[in-house]
Amino acid sequence: MDTLQIAIILLIALFTLLSLGFWVATTLFSVAILALILNQQSAIDMILATTIWSGSSSWTISALPLFIWMGEILFRTRLSEDLFKGLSPWLAKLPGGLLHVNIIGCGIFAAVSGSSAATTATIGKMSLPELRARGYAESMAMGTLAGSGTLGFLIPPSIILIVYGVSAEVSISRLFMAGALPGLMLIGLFMSYVVIWSLLNPSKLPRENTSMTLVEKLRHTRQLFPILSLIAFVIGSIYLGWATATEAATLGVVGSLALAWCTGSLSWDMFKTSLIGAACMSAMILLILAGANLLTVAMGFLRLPAMLAEWVVNLHLSAGWLLIALTVLFAILGCFLDGISVVVLTTSVILPLVEASGINLLWFGIYLVLVVEMSQITPPVGFNLFVIQSLSGRDIFKIAGYALPFFSILVLAILLLTCFPDIVLWLPGLLTQHAH
Repeated sequence: MDTLQIAIILLIALFTLLSLGFWVATTLFSVAILALILNQQSAIDMILATTIWSGSSSWTISALPLFIWMGEILFRTRLSEDLFKGLSPWLAKLPGGLLHVNIIGCGIFAAVSGSSAATTATIGKMSLPELRARGYAESMAMGTLAGSGTLGFLIPPSIILIVYGVSAEVSISRLFMAGALPGLMLIGLFMSYVVIWSLLNPSKLPRENTSMTLVEKLRHTRQLFPILSLIAFVIGSIYLGWATATEAATLGVVGSLALAWCTGSLSWDMFKTSLIGAACMSAMILLILAGANLLTVAMGFLRLPAMLAEWVVNLHLSAGWLLIALTVLFAILGCFLDGISVVVLTTSVILPLVEASGINLLWFGIYLVLVVEMSQITPPVGFNLFVIQSLSGRDIFKIAGYALPFFSILVLAILLLTCFPDIVLWLPGLLTQHAH
């Protein structure tokens, strides 16, 4: 049986298992073992043991459960309430009013949670009832939340960037630096859209009557200091070279526990629940990574990635056309899989093609995250859409319609990064020069 026939069998097996509802990790292990059997490998048990151990015992990957735990702790504090109270006095007078709280609030929470779903759920629980009570258009309240919730994937520390860094063997600290400017750019694009929409639809906005003195605004802003201090503490330690991503994650857990204690949210039940939540999420991701690592090894035995890379080189496909093809592929996969699964499922095959086309792997990581962000607000399996549906009770396709303008903004952001790659590469390059 030649390699092409084996590849077709594996592809059919992969999509069959996924469509039958098998767990992603189970599917990856099953397809990898099938590939080893078809390749007539005799020491499958030895390959299985060594591959799983080497894929899950990396020091770098220890940052993953720590950042997840940090997000779980903060998810159970009064952080979202403080964010709303601290931001609303300053944003109420902007065109769009408190809709901007969704965007800025998600941006700030993303910088400490690293999870798109946690960002959407935390900010949504607080903002949706408040915006509904004040008379804001449901379409924009849910649309801004759906779009801005995806920032949890991009703004560092990001769980999916850690997963990509481990899979692609790219420095996680440099990936965090690379994600900062695109994240700020997205916040600016979202806010600009809200301003333009508000100026064109003034009748759909309530009149905010809150007028505060500067002293009152500053008093409310004090509630932002703990969370902003934690962001500076965690991200600053990475950017200034004082700590690796793993060490910064440890500092983040300590800082979030201190923040929970200061706000009176720290209790034994809260500590236990956050630890169990982080353990469950970390176990799921690590199992998916182990399955993906085994599949990578199996693909290596088949020489499939090398053959695909040679095929792309022989096609003389430009980097631009390759990116267009990959964008379509990732968008389709993202309709059926969560973001982390998309990354681990494709990197073993895609990265040789990307390298063969001369695309910078650091830049590609941020591009990949942006495409995965798009998939988070694409039905039928847009995870952010499910979160908002659980909060609002609205039909998922209606929520997807509300999120469509923000989906278009993400497409625009990908075009901007492709035309101006320095948006991604400038900050890591600057800090590398400074280190030397």
